[in-house]
Amino acid sequence: MNNSKQTRDLLLRSTQLDVDSIVMELRALRQASLESRNRHDRPPRLPSRRIMASVAEGLSAAMFPNRLGSSELADEGIDHYVGHILNMTLRELMVQIQNELHYNSGLEMLSDEDRAQSIAITQSFAKRLPQIRLLLESDIKAAYEGDPAARNVDEVLVCYPGIMAIMHYRLAHVLHGLGVPLIARMISEIAHSVTGIEIHPGAQIGGSFFIDHGTGVVIGETAIIGQNVRLYQAVTLGAKRFPVDENGALVKGNLRHPIVEDDVVIYAGATILGRITIGRGSTVGGNVWLTRSVPPGSNISQAQMRQEVYENGAGI
Repeated sequence: MNNSKQTRDLLLRSTQLDVDSIVMELRALRQASLESRNRHDRPPRLPSRRIMASVAEGLSAAMFPNRLGSSELADEGIDHYVGHILNMTLRELMVQIQNELHYNSGLEMLSDEDRAQSIAITQSFAKRLPQIRLLLESDIKAAYEGDPAARNVDEVLVCYPGIMAIMHYRLAHVLHGLGVPLIARMISEIAHSVTGIEIHPGAQIGGSFFIDHGTGVVIGETAIIGQNVRLYQAVTLGAKRFPVDENGALVKGNLRHPIVEDDVVIYAGATILGRITIGRGSTVGGNVWLTRSVPPGSNISQAQMRQEVYENGAGI
């Protein structure tokens, strides 16, 4: 036993790290980073991703209490449950909004103006929840009607990753428009980490939107998607190029993602890049690489795109 203890002590001493010096080095790097960003020694607290995940879950439960809330709700208790969930969740959301506004201000203390703005944003967002629920109803219906494997709308709501991603996007999109883009991005990325579907909260997406299977779908910040659009897995609506300014920094906010009009279907693996328009009622086949606009009613296949590239001499 003594030999065993001596061996453990020897191993402990031999593997001890100089933690104090590491802490000092990390502090120096942290302070240098703060100074480079004109931040003070104790910067404002960022919104919490963990709390925002709880907020998104609470809002989903408030909109769909029987399916995403408590399974033991009686009819007479649903409104009480929804009110309770909303009261808790919206208060948590308001605090996170305050954190984002405080962080953006760079001030030592939260200002009265930011506090009042956080209340106004929370109230405006809460009033939009019925509209969000209505849009989600159309998305769920589109998924049910568009997938022969779907047995009922409840299965779509509780099982389909595309619906989870769209639900988080629709919540995030409203918050993005109300002036809290960091919180909005957090909500979208929470769904992205679970589903593999990345939808930027700045994108504009109409009702009856269906993402089938979904893994690998990417929808960029300035994309515009019309009504009754269906995407399959690994579809990218991305930017063709990233312009820079005179200092070599990326230009932010320019319109660089596609416009997809109503009633379009885009099959698996298609990559659509740049500020181009996919005309109403078009079908884009699997694995197509598309960087030009197509008129309404088009049927674009991989073979057609290859033929065009070869004939024009590009890409060879």
